[in-house]
Amino acid sequence: MSATSGRKTEHIRICLNEEVNAVGLTAGFERYVFRHNALPEIDFDRISLQTSFLERPVRTPLLISSMTGGSEAAGRINERLAEAAERRGWAMGVGSVRAAVEQERLKATFAVRRKAPTIPVIANLGAVQLNYGFGTEECRRAVEIAEADLLVLHLNSLQEVFQPEGNTAFGGLLQRIEQLCHSLPVPVGIKEVGWGIDDQTAIRLRDAGAAFIDVAGAGGTSWSQVEKFRSSDPVRRQAAEAFAGWGIPTAECIRQVRAALPGYAIIGSGGLNTGVDAAKALALGADMAGFGKALLGPAVQSEQELDEVLSRVEFELRAAMFGIGAADVGALKDTKRLVSLDKE
Repeated sequence: MSATSGRKTEHIRICLNEEVNAVGLTAGFERYVFRHNALPEIDFDRISLQTSFLERPVRTPLLISSMTGGSEAAGRINERLAEAAERRGWAMGVGSVRAAVEQERLKATFAVRRKAPTIPVIANLGAVQLNYGFGTEECRRAVEIAEADLLVLHLNSLQEVFQPEGNTAFGGLLQRIEQLCHSLPVPVGIKEVGWGIDDQTAIRLRDAGAAFIDVAGAGGTSWSQVEKFRSSDPVRRQAAEAFAGWGIPTAECIRQVRAALPGYAIIGSGGLNTGVDAAKALALGADMAGFGKALLGPAVQSEQELDEVLSRVEFELRAAMFGIGAADVGALKDTKRLVSLDKE
């Protein structure tokens, strides 16, 4: 097993077996409630989840967030996730395709298109790799390997700091991102990995040519916690505890970015667990709601368990829409019935 494959497998094991959630910090959705509409004047069975993202039609406003790939175990998880996403009409992101760009034999672990021929697929690379020799050709290759519609570059500066083999040269990265956005033939977006993107950063990225932003806020998996369990360095392991509560809650990220960038494509992810969370993310301004670690365990367990979780999330989302009288995703996004408890 290569070092990359070993790291990917280790990440899966840690996320499944260790406590890696942010400490003392939530995604922030509990700070918002929907005002119940006792007379919704719509039929539950006719509620539509159909929408579009960057002019690509999708059957739901839901995304399986980028999680894994690059090892045999990760490949099996991606296959199961892709099959479920295709059945239910969710969009899907894959984990960093860097491993397959560098090692041809790992290509199959990201080959989700054969299991998901119709849904939007998002390829993924670490943005910092643009400072370590990756350019347009390598990014194009990543898109080809995943047969993806879009590419997302992830920003994971703190993870790289705590990762034993981390790449921490983030200087001048925005200029390289801008060059890539204007040279790659598919839309390029930017995501965090669990510490969030604020409004000022979002504006800089939009101005650089990013087609969409996944805020990937705090409140779910903390990758400094994940790397703590991999590190043999006592300094880094102890320091990770100081960052267990670091980041911008997801709900706040969505609110900020939507206020700063009306009409811009936004994915809200980070700590989402239920369809009510998804409904709140969409009502706050996200165009898609992304689920990550909440799906990892079910995906490892069985096809049935994964399908039940996706079905539950969809049902909860529809029920929340019924509870406020929103017949479709557009009405949910335009609702005035989401209330901040901080203003009560």
